[in-house]
Amino acid sequence: MNDLHDEFSPDLAILAFPCNQFGAQEPGTNAEIKKFAQVEKHAKFDLFSKIDVNGETAIPLYKYLKEKQQGWFTKRISWNFTKFLVDKNGVPVQRFYPHYNPARIAPYIRHLLKK
Repeated sequence: MNDLHDEFSPDLAILAFPCNQFGAQEPGTNAEIKKFAQVEKHAKFDLFSKIDVNGETAIPLYKYLKEKQQGWFTKRISWNFTKFLVDKNGVPVQRFYPHYNPARIAPYIRHLLKK
């Protein structure tokens, strides 16, 4: 994600939302998660507080993203690192699954920025 940030900033904002709903991968506090992301992983993008993305406690942003860009069989987020590409008007245009390499997202971003 840092490579995408470096290539497309300031025209692209990357917003990261930690979530502990997938195998308890994010059990730490917001401060601990932020420190790990910035110190250990050298994250350059915006990191927000831990949220829920599925179920009744999902934040409205993720309810909206999932409604506009559904998964293959369900609207649910299947695992951490699901990514959404949103245009400058706030419209989700693409959903990328967790295993999708961020480098493969670059052509979608280039196309979107040409519009």
